[in-house]
Amino acid sequence: MIIVTGGAGFIGSALVWRLNQLGVDDIFIVDEFGKDDKYKNLLNLKFYDLIDKEEFGHIISQSDDFLKQNRVDTIFHLGACSATTEQDLRYLLINNYEYTKYLCGISAANGIRFIYASSAATYGDGSMGYDDDEKKLYTLRPLNKYGYSKHLFDLWALKNGYLNSAVGLKYFNVYGPNEYHKDDMRSMANKAFDQIKSSGKVRLFKSDKPEEYSDGEQKRDFIYIKDAVEMTLHFWHNKIYSGIYNIGTGNASSFNALIKPVFKAMNLAENIEYFDMPDILKGRYQDFTQANINKLRQTGYDKEITNIENAVIDYTANYMYTDDPYLK
Repeated sequence: MIIVTGGAGFIGSALVWRLNQLGVDDIFIVDEFGKDDKYKNLLNLKFYDLIDKEEFGHIISQSDDFLKQNRVDTIFHLGACSATTEQDLRYLLINNYEYTKYLCGISAANGIRFIYASSAATYGDGSMGYDDDEKKLYTLRPLNKYGYSKHLFDLWALKNGYLNSAVGLKYFNVYGPNEYHKDDMRSMANKAFDQIKSSGKVRLFKSDKPEEYSDGEQKRDFIYIKDAVEMTLHFWHNKIYSGIYNIGTGNASSFNALIKPVFKAMNLAENIEYFDMPDILKGRYQDFTQANINKLRQTGYDKEITNIENAVIDYTANYMYTDDPYLK
């Protein structure tokens, strides 16, 4: 049996989708539901049961019989607050740090494979590079509280020896189907589609460092959800590997390069408007990220990674531009 926390969320539901394609549906989905529409991510999927996050925590805190009776062999811990603009550090520490510590400890005590989501936000401004070398963790300085909450757990897992068996995945900028519920945390590709439909144009931040980047030429390592899921499952298939790994393409692309294929897929002329970056983001904005994926490749991951134009066109034409935009 597999447990996927955050299983109704973006990466979690995509992971379940891919497991279904592989013939796996003995999956417990754990998530926290509110007034958003992320339940729609589950409508096309097969799984054994759905458990509320709070109830799940109560069940396993009372006894580990649940894990043993259901023969749980892997926990994919993808449930967290992923809002990079969240300012409540206490909330982030409870959700992203303490809860992850708890599940990691439970997993280790029961011999369960633990694969958890870290984040490229832990790299901060990138001045220390983007190498997923555990020895460099202490040099990183995240720019926001979300990144700090993720970084704290990476450090805790390293100090307490859990990275000898667990796997931490530093996801870079993931985009694709099933992110629709994420509101302002949706990818720029998704926002661009909505903006083009409503106004015929896309708005991007002006560069606040024009001496380094032209408007729209700030670069991120954008990775398509289908590739991110393949990389994640690589560590489910290959249990001999543990530690921290980057989940990215290894290539930085500009925001302009991300959104131009949206216009192309919609058969419309490019129309981009640049506007001033909000003050709250100045000094906290990652102008450049690029994953070093050599360590991932050294574990034997040899699949080709979808280039940004093909990925965005697939996302736009085969999902956002259809009546049922969800993975199925």
